[in-house]
Amino acid sequence: MCGICGLAALDGAAVDAAPLHAMSAALVHRGPDDEGSVIDGPVALAARRLAIIDLAAGRQPISSEDGGVHAAQNGEILNHAALRRELERCGHRFATRCDTEVLVHLYEQRGERMLDALRGMFALAIWDAREQRLLLARDRFGIKPLYWRAAGGVLSFASELKALRTMPDFRGELDPDAIEAYFAFNSIPSPLTIFRDVRKLEPGTLLSWRPGHAPQVRRWCRPAPAQAGDVRTEDERELAAELADRLRDSVRAHLVSDVPVGVWLSGGVDSGLLAALAAQESGERLRTFSIGFHERSFDELDRARLVAARLGSEHHEAILGPESAELLPRIAAAFDEPYADSSALPADAVSRLTARHVKVALSGEGGDELFGGYQTYAADLLAPRLAGVARLARPLVERVPSSSRRVSLDYRARRFVRAAQLPPLERHHGWKEILAPAVRAQLLAPIHDGRAPQDPLDQLRRRFAETAGAEPLARLQDVDLAPYLADDLLTKTDRMSMSHSLEVRVPFLDPHVAELALALPTSAKVRRLAKKRLLRSVAATLLPREVARGAKRGFSIPMAAWLRGPLLPMARDLLAPAALARGGVLDAAPVARLLDEHVARRDDHSRALWGLLCFVLWQEHGQR
Repeated sequence: MCGICGLAALDGAAVDAAPLHAMSAALVHRGPDDEGSVIDGPVALAARRLAIIDLAAGRQPISSEDGGVHAAQNGEILNHAALRRELERCGHRFATRCDTEVLVHLYEQRGERMLDALRGMFALAIWDAREQRLLLARDRFGIKPLYWRAAGGVLSFASELKALRTMPDFRGELDPDAIEAYFAFNSIPSPLTIFRDVRKLEPGTLLSWRPGHAPQVRRWCRPAPAQAGDVRTEDERELAAELADRLRDSVRAHLVSDVPVGVWLSGGVDSGLLAALAAQESGERLRTFSIGFHERSFDELDRARLVAARLGSEHHEAILGPESAELLPRIAAAFDEPYADSSALPADAVSRLTARHVKVALSGEGGDELFGGYQTYAADLLAPRLAGVARLARPLVERVPSSSRRVSLDYRARRFVRAAQLPPLERHHGWKEILAPAVRAQLLAPIHDGRAPQDPLDQLRRRFAETAGAEPLARLQDVDLAPYLADDLLTKTDRMSMSHSLEVRVPFLDPHVAELALALPTSAKVRRLAKKRLLRSVAATLLPREVARGAKRGFSIPMAAWLRGPLLPMARDLLAPAALARGGVLDAAPVARLLDEHVARRDDHSRALWGLLCFVLWQEHGQR
């Protein structure tokens, strides 16, 4: 696990590598154990290393024997040992046990087709000096990040935005379309970033560049749901047995490390299942890590303790309270651009706790999107039958006072009746939309200046259109793989863990597991109100019933209650008209209206208010 960065002179002249040191230094938290660089004609690469495999000899970048190919990567190639044996049979010779060296020889053997063979999480850079070609690529699901910029005659790239911001000519002009998307989704979707001249490389894409040419970006992989006629039709017991085998194989592969590996244990079925399999596959006592809350409806420590006791793990816990909001300025700076998923707070806390004991942990991201774990999926199936009832019930539901409990009945009912009559994609987005278009238009009037903003849903519509012919729910699950999984959940996990020099691996996103999940029929995932049906069948053999059959709670904080209580003074201060005027982006009137309605319990605006707070905090702390 590392942070990588690099420069290329677009005209093919010798690169000015002077900015490379500052870029690498900005990524030290991603790799405090070692650093390295290589400068070769028009290209310079650098890497910071968090030593996980081959602790003594894994310095990056790694070069071929003749210096013709150089590689740097952020991630872990899980099948590197098998690939190494194959390459050795082809005559390649290795100097280390590091997975990055496999990339060098695999590229020599297959060129960019090497990407198809990689199992794991990665963002990589390969400079082929013989062919004068630079290749940047990101893994299938976007587990590891990569940003790039072409400006001032230089192509620059890095694992985090903060490294690109050290470039001498960086100006930091904000992108209004990115801000519009942020207030629709809670995060900024790829390929956008908060800055006009910086892009994210999207999941499953590669960037190719040769001197004298513009960078070319294209997909190399697109995981997608099976066509309706091609879904798996076996008995669910057979499918459950196959899923158990694939998950076990994935966990076994994700445990490969020269340092101890722990598991984040939330109390839910996903993390509990990973922990149970890891306990069976690990050669030592498992270490587990959990975060809890004083507010009972948000706390899952009881269920996490049940799993830890069943497995006999060395269990560690921490309690998160409203005082943890003091960490928000640091968290805002860690993300480099506005990010408003409140689960960043517990993710930061569990990362800090975990890093005291291990350098690697497993986490359950992807389980909900692949296997049907969200309440919104049940709502998607129910809405066509209940749209008429929802229309009649809406006036009554809108008058119910707002609760501060976790995903309360009144909150779900409001969301349901407001979106139930929309078309499938718009309805699905409506269940979780942060701010409606009309509110965004008022809120962002200062930056749009009369210009019609790009509709953030257009990106979802394009992705949705690509899966025509798949089962309806599978198409909506696919939409959640990007941007929600890639640009929200995986971004959170990467930034919060790496800010504490911790590597987090996500076994549910292993290609072998995802291949089966994407071919499952809807009935194996969601039936009426029952969610994650096949995954729970597997979990039932390994976990306490309270966990295997327990309701999903999620990794969220008591935002509604905190913003009506201990965090209200902070909210009023940060969202005051004078403070918003200094930022020059947000109109104060709609902000004040949202805050007043929330405090008066006329509606639950906690997610919108949290997004506003995080945006202002980023303006104050993340742009430095």
